Amino acid sequence: MAQVKNTTGDSEEIALLRKSVQEFCRKEVADHYAAWEKQGNIPREMWNKLGEQGFLLPEVPEQHGGLATNFLYSTTIIEEFSRLGFNSIAANLSVHDTIIAQYLLNYGTEKQKTYYLPKMVTGELVGAIAMTEPAAGSDLQGIKTTAIYNEATSSYVLNGSKTFITNGQHCDFAIVVAKTDLDVKPSRGTTLFLVDVPVEGFERGTNLEKIGLHSCDTSELFFDDVHVYKNAILGEKNQGFKILMSELPRERLIVANSAVASMEGVLEKTVQYAKERELFGTTLDTFQNTRFVLAEMKTKARVHRSFANECTALLIADELDSVTASMAKLSCTEAQGEVIDKCLQLFGGYGYMTEYPVARAYADARVQRIYGGTSEVMKLIISKDMFS
Repeated sequence: MAQVKNTTGDSEEIALLRKSVQEFCRKEVADHYAAWEKQGNIPREMWNKLGEQGFLLPEVPEQHGGLATNFLYSTTIIEEFSRLGFNSIAANLSVHDTIIAQYLLNYGTEKQKTYYLPKMVTGELVGAIAMTEPAAGSDLQGIKTTAIYNEATSSYVLNGSKTFITNGQHCDFAIVVAKTDLDVKPSRGTTLFLVDVPVEGFERGTNLEKIGLHSCDTSELFFDDVHVYKNAILGEKNQGFKILMSELPRERLIVANSAVASMEGVLEKTVQYAKERELFGTTLDTFQNTRFVLAEMKTKARVHRSFANECTALLIADELDSVTASMAKLSCTEAQGEVIDKCLQLFGGYGYMTEYPVARAYADARVQRIYGGTSEVMKLIISKDMFS
């Protein structure tokens, strides 16, 4: 493995970026977030405010409206939202910034980049990626959505349904995964399409109710004879599966990084609570059990922060492989669940009340072991490499 440089330390610039996110959250998010969680969505104008602050697509080249930074800036912004407990916004950003934008940067035509990226930077356009289907989650080769070419209209006719789509209610366009060659395996006959919505034949389902990430809009999307044209293809025809696989390490790393940030934030809140919570004539932090539990969880968070930083450095150097990214996602998200669970226990009954951030973090954390590839799929990838 290549020597990893320390590119993830908090430089002055990164420290200022963190403070900028913190100040934005104090002014624009903190007083409203609970209400957004109840209504199941952030306001659409929040995307414009994020754009105004420079929090959207910082990696995009300046010619397309971005800041021409690297992954460290993107992950710092998303991590800070997670650390502060605003996990729904972190999830929205992860899809828009670190997934969709990269598909466009790496595989889009110049015309596609010129149209979509500047508008994504400002928040004028919100993106979604429509991969998952009712019968095809971690197994992307099981997709049923088709895009069959119609010579009479010189268009592909898109039919199928997608589910669990992040940004599904707010999205102005979606990258849709569809089969374009029915005679070969989906891994060799799948294509990605950029579909602007609304469009005739397209319908959004209702905002799905989840146990966590309540204000991260998640929807079903339906395509009934939707016509898309050759200029809507992202990358090459029948190369969709290969493109998806190439971007998964980045997607899995951002999940891992946000998991670490979330557990760090919950630990900070739990230590503060332990110092203030009075019982049996003293405070919670004076009990040996409290100190031992928090010492163990602090160590676990520190270990995973080191691994996450190593993987971030590898990605920036274009050396992060699928197996290592899978290890990061598996380990960090499993640790996130354990750390937050033990922190919630220290809050006692209050930890079970949704008004306490630890309860919200507990519910939000559960999906981290599912989306982006389940923990079980991560184990399959790692073990396959071990015995290949």
